[in-house]
Amino acid sequence: MIRGENLSKLYGDMPALSPTNVRIREHAITAIMGGSGSGKTTLLRLLSGLEKPSSGHVWFRDEDISVIPEGRLYELREEMGMLFQYSALLNSLNVYDNVAFPLHEHTELDEDIIRTLVTMKLEQVGLRGFESLMPSELSGGMAKRVAFARAMAMDPKVVFFDEPTSGLDPISAGVITTLIKDTTEKNHMTSLVVTHDVHAGLSIADHVILLWQGNIIAEGSSDEIRQSDDERVQQFLEGRPDGPIPFSRSKTSYIDDITHNPGTVRLNP
Repeated sequence: MIRGENLSKLYGDMPALSPTNVRIREHAITAIMGGSGSGKTTLLRLLSGLEKPSSGHVWFRDEDISVIPEGRLYELREEMGMLFQYSALLNSLNVYDNVAFPLHEHTELDEDIIRTLVTMKLEQVGLRGFESLMPSELSGGMAKRVAFARAMAMDPKVVFFDEPTSGLDPISAGVITTLIKDTTEKNHMTSLVVTHDVHAGLSIADHVILLWQGNIIAEGSSDEIRQSDDERVQQFLEGRPDGPIPFSRSKTSYIDDITHNPGTVRLNP
């Protein structure tokens, strides 16, 4: 459904993603995994059209979204949903209005129909009856589920999940990963999940892409990744500090952090 050809991304003269070819299978869950600064979020932003590549092309079906006019890109985005790492709920709107927002912006549906759709989406994530709460009144897990409902509001063909379990307790993380798997199957949609959560990624993915320093070092099914004889893969899966992946901050890692988390300051250890 989505493919990247010879994709690369530079921030200034710093490489965040080396020339890379990727294929995202339709009606399946693809997990992009790797440590902090490995290029996961950069790749997701390129594949979703949120950023332009420094080189290469991104194809959504038969259209190159890296070069099409902005108006056409906005039209295609109506087929895409996004769950951001920190939920990105609009703090001035309650739960109902957050979920209804894309329906108000992109459709001319009657308000009664929108209310029914929002109720259905909140029912799917177990939050029916919480419509009047404000984002500040939600727990982290509840906020992620509201963001999930909003991402699904337009019944998208493909949904991008950026670190969907980040900052959640194990039970809340399990709820989100189950929602991703069940919704992908029931809606016959395509899901792209960026995560450094090994358990979550391998438990739901049909296909796994593992990145290190802006390069794909392994890809395949979850079982193929688990059985890889690449020491870098095993070090990441086991969370070992010692191995071929050094415990240090590369320029690529630093650029990835300051680009996608501008409020965060990180120091080299």
